[in-house]
Amino acid sequence: MSYVDKTLTCVECGVEFTFSAAEQEFFAGRGLTNEPKRCPECRQARKQQRREERGGWGSYGRQREMHDAVCAECGKECQVPFEPREGRPVYCSECYAKVRDRNSV
Repeated sequence: MSYVDKTLTCVECGVEFTFSAAEQEFFAGRGLTNEPKRCPECRQARKQQRREERGGWGSYGRQREMHDAVCAECGKECQVPFEPREGRPVYCSECYAKVRDRNSV
């Protein structure tokens, strides 16, 4: 299929922008069937806004909640990314690595 540059109007700012033949080919190659509704500047601003709303990258944008615990191996106070349960050992990162290595042999 042959693509031709198109002039579109941004739904955010109302500015006309070019949806180039190369971009159209790229979109089609990715299986995207809708034309962009926002100009490149508004698209970038929207991505940045969504990133800030989510709190950045990783952990699906959420800040990881840490819990205080005492290591069952060395007795050192530490923090873990899960709620410790009664009767289950919790290890600091150094001791966890040792226990994991012991159990993998």
